[in-house]
Amino acid sequence: MTPDDGPVSSSSWLRRGRWLLALVPLVLGVGGLFWWQASEGAEAREGLPEALPLPEPEPQEVARAPAGRAGVPGAAEAAAPSLLSPEAREREARRELWQKRLERAQRSLEAYVAATRYPPESRPSREHPDQMELAEPERTRPLSPKAAQDGTSDVQLRLKQDKVFVVGDESVLLSVACEDSRREARPCEVLSAVAHEADHLMGEAGVAGVPVVFGDSGLDGDAVAGDGMLTGRFQPSRQGFAMFSGTLRVDVRVRSGSLEDATFFDVLYTPAPPATFTRRVREVLESGSLDLYLTVQVRKAGRYVVSARLDDEGGVPFSAVSFNEELTEGVQEVRLNVFGKLIRDEAPTFPLTLRDVEGFLLKEMGDPDRELMVTLRGPVHTTREYALHQFSPAEWRSPERDRYTNELQKDVVEAQTQLDAALADKPAP
Repeated sequence: MTPDDGPVSSSSWLRRGRWLLALVPLVLGVGGLFWWQASEGAEAREGLPEALPLPEPEPQEVARAPAGRAGVPGAAEAAAPSLLSPEAREREARRELWQKRLERAQRSLEAYVAATRYPPESRPSREHPDQMELAEPERTRPLSPKAAQDGTSDVQLRLKQDKVFVVGDESVLLSVACEDSRREARPCEVLSAVAHEADHLMGEAGVAGVPVVFGDSGLDGDAVAGDGMLTGRFQPSRQGFAMFSGTLRVDVRVRSGSLEDATFFDVLYTPAPPATFTRRVREVLESGSLDLYLTVQVRKAGRYVVSARLDDEGGVPFSAVSFNEELTEGVQEVRLNVFGKLIRDEAPTFPLTLRDVEGFLLKEMGDPDRELMVTLRGPVHTTREYALHQFSPAEWRSPERDRYTNELQKDVVEAQTQLDAALADKPAP
């Protein structure tokens, strides 16, 4: 009501006063209720500390706690190391260390025993796949490395030689071809080819460079006329190197279209062999193995290294055999051992064929480090037929192998002893 409403009657004031008096008990009751609840809460809180600490779990409880406890996977495992004492952590680290050392020692022993169950001179062919054929290197390279890098040309040189080791009057065939990335022939021309002593051997008395002729006419060693493969024959004994011993290099300059670059071939040459294979082979079954004795006419005494390959009846490579011993002058025998356990394990089909026998005299000093023998290419000897039970299943034994095996076994025993001590939580003896 505003002052402009006029005077108020006495009856109206009485009615409004009674209504206000009726509200007083209600207001007092609500206020008392709030005061009582507040006082009750305060009294209840007066008997409690400010924060109750959570109980620390015992280590045994932590160890038994499931991984997903408290809704956090792996929480128990992650907390366990932090609850261990320094001494306990040290013991656990020691146990882990010796467990790893034991495993490593066992692997080393097993690997050595497995690798030496056959002698070094009689090994399965799968161990030496790169040695089961005579060396006939073949390689490719960009005719112009710069053009290949720039992407302006994909012309490749294919280089091949039918042998690396040349003895006496032997010759070597060298081949050059040009092709693209799809191995399709490209125009190819050998501009020049010169044979000379290797750069590190050349001196004032060295032989001057000798030309080598390349052609694609199907003659003088070239297999097919006009196939794009140019072949040159190099015979050191008749091309000025009859008295030379060592590495000879043939530098070749090649052109294909507008591209031109140089490449090379290397040949190891011996003018006179220190010994000669006679092709006579004596075959003996002894001590559970098969021994093949090759007769050799030795001109220079010394340590000889001889290697050969064995195929089974079907022509599948079976074994690589070798000889590495001293030989005196005169007629001698080179023993190639086909180990009994190797035959038992691989079970080749007899008869076996001995092929591609090569050898050299090892020189203690000088360059080159060897004098080559003339290689016996192709089949040399075919063995008789044998049954597997005629060969021994025993592993190879030697003082060296026994010594290494014993040392590796000591490592295993030591690691096991230390691990047992760590597990028992007491010092090792």
